[in-house]
Amino acid sequence: MVQMESEDVLARGDEAPPFSLPGVDGELHALADYADEYDAVLVVFTCNHCPYAQAKFEELNRLADEFEDLAVVGINPNDETQYPEDDAETMREWVEDGRIRYDAYLRDESQAVAAAYGATCTPDPFLLGNDEGTFRLVYHGRLDDAMNPDDDPSEREMAAIVDRLLAGEEIDDEFRPSRGCSIKWREGNEPDYWD
Repeated sequence: MVQMESEDVLARGDEAPPFSLPGVDGELHALADYADEYDAVLVVFTCNHCPYAQAKFEELNRLADEFEDLAVVGINPNDETQYPEDDAETMREWVEDGRIRYDAYLRDESQAVAAAYGATCTPDPFLLGNDEGTFRLVYHGRLDDAMNPDDDPSEREMAAIVDRLLAGEEIDDEFRPSRGCSIKWREGNEPDYWD
């Protein structure tokens, strides 16, 4: 288990790194694809095997259902040779059986997207706001205040922030660290911020 560090690669207001990644639906999904339809995108680095990530599947599904103007995009960057359950086939199975129902579930095979965002754990959520077609970081932090897989949340923190963002309010909340399993980098692939 790791807790996200306060040294963020992206600062609030930074342009979100672009990506184009394969989804479990067999299509390529680019961040830019969401610009015409959504006011915000919640990019969550997640996976199948981690109990912390599994504990947040239902909240991510709920966010995707609840907010029409928010796209929820899961990205799995983990090395499947270390954790076979994180392979693309299992990702597809979990979408097909309904465990994962958010807008897209993508595979970051090269791990370059996770590194560009500064992801450290699963789940690691990045809330992006649509600034006239350019997505910028609004908030980087946990989904709720349940810090362990068996805990029940008392506050849906991300839902409240999304609600305010979509209502046009300025978001200046302090980033609250997420907690989860570390990103499983392939040997020699660890980014500069990883120690």
